[in-house]
Amino acid sequence: MGIKSSGDKTIFSEINITPLTDIFLVLLIIMMVMAPMFQAVDQDIKLPTINSGLSVEENKVTVAVTQKGEYYVNSAPTKLKNLGKALKAVLPKDDKEKIVILKADGDAKTSAIIKVMEEASHAGYAKLTVAGEPLSPGQQEELEKNSAKQDKKKNEKVNKKTT
Repeated sequence: MGIKSSGDKTIFSEINITPLTDIFLVLLIIMMVMAPMFQAVDQDIKLPTINSGLSVEENKVTVAVTQKGEYYVNSAPTKLKNLGKALKAVLPKDDKEKIVILKADGDAKTSAIIKVMEEASHAGYAKLTVAGEPLSPGQQEELEKNSAKQDKKKNEKVNKKTT
């Protein structure tokens, strides 16, 4: 902040941005503290691993199922009896594909996942995408090696039977 002396007749015309910078830094700190709380639901879910697949768009409707059988529609907790209503409420009207993404814990019961599929179908969704964690390149190579070994063993058995 500039202080004008009584003998100086010049006008102080510079903008002081220090208060603005202080406000932005405080807002940044608040966002950094609050950001992990927005994804607390996804931390409770350990997605099953998959061999390959495409990346999932985050702007689609997402239903999460925890190991305990709790349901979340776009990170909002929902009871099973209200799942269909919640899915209809967030159904995109302008999206012609009408996709719902299912993020289910690896240890979730199959019946809970089937209920989500049924409710999504009744709510008017056309596609259901099951999200999973892709394997690391090392895990992928190990699977391919094991698969090659199993194929080799099968071929040896077939060759022994034919001879």
